[in-house]
Amino acid sequence: MREMVPAWVDGTLTPVEKLEVHRRGLKHLAISIFVMNGDKTLLQRRALGKYHTPGLWTNTCCTHPRWGEPALDCATRRLEEELGITGLTLRRAGGIEYRAEVGPDLIEHEVVDLFVAQASEGLFIEPNPDEVMETAWVSLPDLTRRVQAEPSRYTPWLRIYLAEGWGKVAETLQGRDPAHV
Repeated sequence: MREMVPAWVDGTLTPVEKLEVHRRGLKHLAISIFVMNGDKTLLQRRALGKYHTPGLWTNTCCTHPRWGEPALDCATRRLEEELGITGLTLRRAGGIEYRAEVGPDLIEHEVVDLFVAQASEGLFIEPNPDEVMETAWVSLPDLTRRVQAEPSRYTPWLRIYLAEGWGKVAETLQGRDPAHV
């Protein structure tokens, strides 16, 4: 089954096959999730079978909504599909747009809805091996140091989020609405 995602074609949001979106570098909708436990965020290392950025570390979960799928529904669905995580309350943490090369002749040009959720110790995680090869809880200061020391081990979008979008996530974690700050 071909996965159709919302992308802009000639200024109109249109369903386009996901791989074609990346080949053409079309601007498209996406979601990204940060699951937190105190100052630690849950990272995943992308499975080696992924068609772009395989084996790189990234935020908890990120994907594209299906055509007609609300962003929150997409975020909830993918947390379960990728990591087996259910029952968390996801809060929107603003948005960000970026463009980055993600492989040979592939471009992510995303308009991203950022989501954040708080998790307790012992959160049940069951990674789907087709999506995720490993997970780790990392403090934000440690993550920043790691990304600065070895940026090639992390997805381009995680590096962008840390540089440009982290303030929105942090504000949401502190109970402020980033749209009103």
